[in-house]
Amino acid sequence: MCIKFLPKGRSRSCTSLKRGEAIGAVPVFSGKSFPANARAISKSHLLFFPREKFINLITNNPSLTMNILALLSMRLREFTIQIENLSLKEIPGRLAAYLLYLSEEQGEQYIIKLNISKLQLAGILGTGPESLSRALGNMKSRKLIEEEGYNIRLVNRGALEALAEDGKSSA
Repeated sequence: MCIKFLPKGRSRSCTSLKRGEAIGAVPVFSGKSFPANARAISKSHLLFFPREKFINLITNNPSLTMNILALLSMRLREFTIQIENLSLKEIPGRLAAYLLYLSEEQGEQYIIKLNISKLQLAGILGTGPESLSRALGNMKSRKLIEEEGYNIRLVNRGALEALAEDGKSSA
């Protein structure tokens, strides 16, 4: 979990990483510190490469360099989508988009597992826990989703897709 700390003790979740993904690649190239903190939310094994040794490694291994460029391009795309969602979509639209993203990531059409806490999810969506609870409750009452513990069933996928695309709650 990448966390950006804000003034007055607040924080905002930036992104979640999957197994085998790298964090901190940008400072390798810029020579500046990483602009956020990272916190493991499950048992993790981390590798650290000193900048000089890593630069030597990628200089002598073009395929590794291409993989890092692909990773950075993917992250840039994810951040662009996140900025678009935060600035143009209401909370229900952001939530619908995230649930559909999880569905795609997990390879599940209708039942997904929420693998982070609701507090962390609220941070990713740029809202508070109360607003997230209201959005989930609204989706349940509209029969878009059903919730059982950490499992969420996408009952009306088409309506969720429309909500994610439009970004606004029609109810």
